[in-house]
Amino acid sequence: MKKRSKESESRMQPLSRRELLKRLACGGLAASGLGTLLSACAPDVTEVREEVTAPTTESAPSYYLPNDEGLLTLPAVHRGDLPKGEGRIEVEGVGSFTFEAERVTTKRPDIFQEGHFSLFDVLVHLSERGEIALDHHFDEAMDTHVIEALNGESGWWHNAHYSAGWFEPNVFRMDMYPYKNNMRIRLGREREGRLEAIYSGFRAEVDRLKANRGQVIIPDVTIRVPSGRLAFQDVLATPHGLRPDVLQPDVVTALDALISLAEQGQLPQIELTWYERIAGAEPVDSYWVEELSQDAAVGGCGFVYETGPREFAGFSGTHIHIPADVRVTVSPEYALWFWICLGRGGL
Repeated sequence: MKKRSKESESRMQPLSRRELLKRLACGGLAASGLGTLLSACAPDVTEVREEVTAPTTESAPSYYLPNDEGLLTLPAVHRGDLPKGEGRIEVEGVGSFTFEAERVTTKRPDIFQEGHFSLFDVLVHLSERGEIALDHHFDEAMDTHVIEALNGESGWWHNAHYSAGWFEPNVFRMDMYPYKNNMRIRLGREREGRLEAIYSGFRAEVDRLKANRGQVIIPDVTIRVPSGRLAFQDVLATPHGLRPDVLQPDVVTALDALISLAEQGQLPQIELTWYERIAGAEPVDSYWVEELSQDAAVGGCGFVYETGPREFAGFSGTHIHIPADVRVTVSPEYALWFWICLGRGGL
């Protein structure tokens, strides 16, 4: 195994383009104008000719899976911040509402640990307080709560981003979208055709899960790295419990697909780095993939991912900045990890 100290690197070197990559690709600070450039990119190697200097982050511990003993367990359990304090949600045409995070409980205890909750739970909390009129039901065929009406109007969809990020299209279940401190949430009206297409994708996932007897089997997992392209079919993704602070132990995440491939001997070691904060983004509190298929993040280059229904591939809905270790997956149609470069020194 390759030995190196991420802590020393973080203290000694100013992280400029790499930090920009982290902020763009992993939900952190979006530099003015660069979000538009990135959102126009296809999921291949991308270069944005910019130079940005960012403050050095605090030390970030790194881990390899499998470790020296061949185990897929971490030597330490990192815990993110519990939601606390005042949050805010904007509802188009209705108003802006505040809430105390400590008072919100989850409708998905099958997904979230006590103290954590989803964006949908915020709406339920506001409804229970009498600030909005929310009609909803749980649809087993889609494995999600569906908003029937809000203040008598139908056709709602959500948008959100974490600290210092930006709003982006998504096709992710609202009751699985983890709330974090300092995030922004919006609820707006959506076209009926797009909503039905999203719901159709949810139904297809549940059908696939049932057909596989409850196992999460991803038909296509692709990894594009400088050293080549790896493609895997019918990948069994099993839970590894990397985030017991946020998620229940049997929940499968986007990161579990990669770890499962390593566990099955299909990938070499994966390097994960835990970030509490990155420059202006706080809290971050998640693991990032720093090395994959023997290619390591360096300079302004590193790994991003997307997963979900192919109909919404890329920046139309599946490429969203929810960290992979807390992005719950039901039974996605595909998963793609790819290498992206910002600034000089790329491929």
